[in-house]
Order: sequence, then C-alpha cells, then structure tokens
Amino acid sequence: MKISGNIITLNEEANIADCIKSIKKVCDEVIVVDSGSTDRTIEIAESLEARVIHQAYLGDGFQKNVALKEVKNEWVLSLDADERLTDEMVRDIQSIDFKNSKFDAFAFRRKNMIGSRWIKQCGWYPDYCTRLYNHNKTKFKEVKQHSSVPASSLKKFNSDIIHFSFKNIGELFAKPGRNFSGRAAKIMYAKGKKANAFSPFLHGLNAFIRKYIFQKGFLGGVDGMTVALSSAVNSYLKYAKLLEYQRDKSVTEQNDFKNIW
Repeated sequence: MKISGNIITLNEEANIADCIKSIKKVCDEVIVVDSGSTDRTIEIAESLEARVIHQAYLGDGFQKNVALKEVKNEWVLSLDADERLTDEMVRDIQSIDFKNSKFDAFAFRRKNMIGSRWIKQCGWYPDYCTRLYNHNKTKFKEVKQHSSVPASSLKKFNSDIIHFSFKNIGELFAKPGRNFSGRAAKIMYAKGKKANAFSPFLHGLNAFIRKYIFQKGFLGGVDGMTVALSSAVNSYLKYAKLLEYQRDKSVTEQNDFKNIW
C-alpha cells in the first residue's frame, strides 16, 4: 500500500530537506503546504520532487487538512518540518498490512529534543501523536491550535518520531513565531472569557507545579526546570495579556481579533 506524505511549512529552509528525505522512506508522494515562505523552502522542496501547494495559514488543523484534497493515496502520513522518522518507525510502518487493517490510524511516540538532548520528563515523552491515518475515515480536527487526529480504532506503536523542538534553551523562550500566549489570549478574549488580577499568577504557578512536580521535571535537572519555567511563563503571559485586553482599551484597539494568525 502506498502512502502520501503531508508537511506544512513557513520559512523552513533549514529543516525541509531532511524532513522530505525522511518521509520519503515510506511515502511515494510528498505534498508540502506552504503558507508564504520568503526563504528557500519552496525551492528546496521542489528540488526534492515534493509537490508544493500555496495556502495562507488557516490554523493548525485546517492547514494540515489542505493536502487531503490533493493526495492520490488513501493513507496519509503527516510530519512537521522539524520532525524525522526513526529506523524503528520506518520498520513499523512497513510492517502494516494496510489492505486488511482494522485500524483507522496509527500513533507513534515523539522524542522532543532541546539541542541534541532528549527531554523525557515534563510530559514531553512518550507524547503519542497520531500521524498516519486513512483520510477517508478521519483527519485532523479543524481547530486553529494544537490539532490532533481522532480515531475510533487506533493502534499505538512503540517507535519514535524525533522532534527537533528547539536548538537551545534560549530558543525555548524566544523562538520566532512561537507567540502561543498571544494567540491563546486573543482566542479567549474573542470568546468572552475573563481574567482577574490573580489569574496570571495562579495559572502560571499551576503550570509550573504540573510540569515540575507531577510530570517529574525535577528528574530532568536544568532542562526539566527550564521546561517547567517556560510553561509557567507562557501560561502567566496568556492570562496577563487577556487581562490587559480587558483593562486597556488602547491595547485592545491595536489588535485585530478576527485575524489571530
């Protein structure tokens, strides 16, 4: 059974070549859905015989479903540009009897990295992700943030996707385009959600305790502490920004809440 590869991109010239080479180990076609790259992403993708579709960014789930109108195969494997297949994952995919499969989709563990360091705590592993699916039966949820693939019949493999999340600790806090807190605050404000003066502190503290204590970040040394602090800062800022929108009309007027992305 043949598989279609699906990658969404925006200025991924540093990642796209290795991602395409990786996904081609199991896919006979690769579709790249690009949302307006100004670097060499498109040039590199086309040089590796990927088909490029141009689509302004619609949000996570919507964007990842764009390729489904174009794929030639029933089964689709979705990767982000900074993800790679391990040899074990390749073997597991090659072992699947797609024709007689009772499953709608397959999930794999994800090894999230900072630099070359594998982060095993803070809920970062095993971090199962459903990425291989029959698009006639399921697809990514059409939501704008943190989408996933629902499946009524799912098999989990004990093999890994490698996710090169961040080049270093500094990037964990400052990676360009990672304005998750701003986007989340805009979404909450548009939905009419409210914050009070205690909300930023309480949500930030809760995020830190969850990551560092309950998800055992303390076992990860400096990296565990850093990931927990990053989560706390992101949560704090999300509610601080929401509160700012409620309290400061001049800030609210600077933002277009119909164009979050």
